[in-house]
Amino acid sequence: MSRVPFFAAGLFEADRATLLRTVYAVGTGEAQKFILGEHTARFERELRHRLGAADVVACSSGTSALTLVLAAMDVGPGDEVVVPAFGCAPLAATVVGAGARPVFADVDPVTLTADPAAAESLVTGRTKAVMPAHMFSVMADMPRFRELADRHGLRLVEDSALAQGGTLGGRPAGRWGDAGVYSFVQVKTFGMPGEGGVVITDDPALAAHVRMLRNHGQDGARRFHHRRVGHNSRFDEVMAAFQLHRLAGLDDRLSRRAEIASYYSRRFEPLAERGIVAPPVGGDGRFHYVYTVLTEHRDALAAHLAAHDIATHVYYPRTLPAQPAFARFAPPGASWPVAESAARRNLSLPLHPRLADAEVERIADAVCAFAHGSPQENP
Repeated sequence: MSRVPFFAAGLFEADRATLLRTVYAVGTGEAQKFILGEHTARFERELRHRLGAADVVACSSGTSALTLVLAAMDVGPGDEVVVPAFGCAPLAATVVGAGARPVFADVDPVTLTADPAAAESLVTGRTKAVMPAHMFSVMADMPRFRELADRHGLRLVEDSALAQGGTLGGRPAGRWGDAGVYSFVQVKTFGMPGEGGVVITDDPALAAHVRMLRNHGQDGARRFHHRRVGHNSRFDEVMAAFQLHRLAGLDDRLSRRAEIASYYSRRFEPLAERGIVAPPVGGDGRFHYVYTVLTEHRDALAAHLAAHDIATHVYYPRTLPAQPAFARFAPPGASWPVAESAARRNLSLPLHPRLADAEVERIADAVCAFAHGSPQENP
């Protein structure tokens, strides 16, 4: 049997001809506009309409989107931003890059997203913002974070980089905070063959600042007039046109991801008593970027699946405060027990729209065989 890769092979093969035509059309177009042109403007309008947001600002990556948001909010030296202790490096790195201090909150044991109560316990007079992140396939408890931010007068930055397609209480991911972000790197739910991201906001002043900051601080009215120290975080016209082409198929791809995740969860639900904890089937606040199980036997399960030619991935084997880059921001003697447990136990299985039903069944069969202590013969 062939190997089941973790990341889809030939991800954009079906759109190859369109991509090549797009590169040629933009590259030879009369306007010779390669960044922040009409394709980018239309892409922003389409996402704005889809999300019901006041504004969407395209930029060079999801990480850059967080950087622009923090800069637009004037987060800087002397400020603190509460972030999850478990997650991707940009959660802390963008805060440090702004000159502020990341303050790490432990996470909820079920969702693996920042625990609102833990986050609130860390709020001080120096706290400028709180930045929860949606994790793997479950949105953070945004109603509680919204209430927390409003009660303390804080800015709420929603790291929804992974969560396009998710909704909570009828509100799309990215629409709960003062600003949210998406990432379009190839493996994300609306990935593309390049880097890119957007900032989503209902705050016109914040959107205007982000637009200025993404293009070296220029206001868009006068070239080479720099109102602020900005960044080079501009969106590519080829990628904007290509994403517009692929937008029509996004809901079908999201639906396929949800179908696979639901199948996994139905198969794995009985395994909790055998030490493999899986996400629930469906439910509000779900999206289907990565499918992750938790087990104390993570390495053995990964080895078992590898023996059956099934690739897996450990996304965050260390908490953020345990990373050398951020350890200096961890208070002496502090611990984040739930985050530390998640870092030790998480293992992600293949989840992408190109998986065939037979491959999905094969993955589920192999996980169940491991849990029941009867490993299958190698194919």
